[in-house]
Amino acid sequence: MTITATDILNAKILIVDDQEPNVTLLEQLLLESGYTRVTTTMDPQAVCDLNAENHYDLVLLDLQMPRMDGFEVMAALKADDPADYLPVLVLTAQPGHKLQALQSGAKDFISKPFDLVEVKTRIHNMLEVRLLYKQLESSNDTLEDTVQKRTAELLRINLQCTEEIEERKKAEASLQGTYTEIKQLKDKLQAENVYLQQEVARQFNFDEIIGNSQLLSQVFHQVEQVAPMNATVLLLGETGTGKGLVARAIHSRNARKKSPLITVDCTTLPATLIESELFGRERGAFTGSDSKQIGRFELADGGTLFLDEIGEMPLEMQAKLLRVIQDGEFERLGSPHTIKVDVRIIAATNRNLIDEVRNGKFREDLYYRLNVFPITLPPLRQRKEDIPLLVNHFVAKFNKKIGKQINIVSNAAQNTLQQHHWPGNVRELESAIERAVILSAGTSLQILDRFDSFDKRVSSNDRFDGVNRRVPREEPSVKTLVELEHEHIINVLQQTNWRIEGQQGAAVILGLNPSTLRARMRKYGIVRH
Repeated sequence: MTITATDILNAKILIVDDQEPNVTLLEQLLLESGYTRVTTTMDPQAVCDLNAENHYDLVLLDLQMPRMDGFEVMAALKADDPADYLPVLVLTAQPGHKLQALQSGAKDFISKPFDLVEVKTRIHNMLEVRLLYKQLESSNDTLEDTVQKRTAELLRINLQCTEEIEERKKAEASLQGTYTEIKQLKDKLQAENVYLQQEVARQFNFDEIIGNSQLLSQVFHQVEQVAPMNATVLLLGETGTGKGLVARAIHSRNARKKSPLITVDCTTLPATLIESELFGRERGAFTGSDSKQIGRFELADGGTLFLDEIGEMPLEMQAKLLRVIQDGEFERLGSPHTIKVDVRIIAATNRNLIDEVRNGKFREDLYYRLNVFPITLPPLRQRKEDIPLLVNHFVAKFNKKIGKQINIVSNAAQNTLQQHHWPGNVRELESAIERAVILSAGTSLQILDRFDSFDKRVSSNDRFDGVNRRVPREEPSVKTLVELEHEHIINVLQQTNWRIEGQQGAAVILGLNPSTLRARMRKYGIVRH
């Protein structure tokens, strides 16, 4: 009598828990492990009916549930069929409940929070025992000894697993004591090397944020200060200054980094759908909602929620957002059930929120809730010493993306980039470098943009500080890549006196085959006059 892996993976399993994240986690774990017949329910009162219909091989049962707890469910199952009481594996975070659950008929228990290796091992072992017993009912008595020996072996494995877990806990406790001793030595070393560590960490690259200017170093220092905390952060700065990168840097330096960073772009969410996007909805909550949706706050539970361009949020939604920030609770659309979450808030805006408050477009109480730790990101025009570092970074990035081998940035190119005012900040610089890499021939970066055609003339003393915000004026449009390439081919042909082939010909300078160059000349209608 043997039980195959296929038999175990085809066993029928019921997951019972009133917490949807637990149900989802266990279901996903079982499905990824190969189990094919997994049923879930968040209604403990439905367990007996489901078991009568499906005859489960194993029930994973949470003990603490409203309306009907796990002990009552076990009693009801036993009353339904005393002769064939199916195995129950209880889920509990209360050590005192374990013995009581075993006395009530549970076969084993799994402690919360879940150890996924332990969960898979215990489920596998209990299913193997269950299936052996089911075979035993239709087999002869000679198999009983084999089953008993296998059961003893499995119990030994379970005991060994439990002992290994306990040993690991003891080892962790021992390591904690050792850590305390090491920390004293580490603190001494850190005191001696703190200046060097700070310089190395901030010299050129802080996560994905490139630069070593004084203004950017101040931002790095503020991020280091606030990141380990759970305080709300408000990022201020013009479009393209890297507020999203700073949000990721703050999240990655917090204990929540193992949980998700969920981003909500308030400019892209329609006013009619923003509430369901943030808080979720039940099926049928409004016309067209034919399925349940988990909101961004639930997805970010235990992690960080980044509310980008918070100044664009409709006024009617701001009160609901304020409640979640203050109380950590909300209701899905179409549901009276209150959901509690633990979410850190990082908000960002390029608007002047104080002016928005004065104009009645932003709630004053929400502003003070968000403005716990403001960080202002300087515009690129105020940290032009970072431009060479950014240029090198973007050239390397687009070399890899496009397949170029540009490794020279001339002084003339650097001067052109340094003189531009960069109204679009780092995002504009990145786009300009991508265009330049595409159009450059050979190994030297060629800047073909005519920045003066769309430069926004703003005093270099202007600075976004959350109070005084520059209002951009309408600017002429940027030339297309086709127009730039057309001009560039004509310029090179004029430099070579319209010579196409040869070492000094335009094709070599442009990095093209002569036939390709002629084809592009025909395409653009370029002829010598």
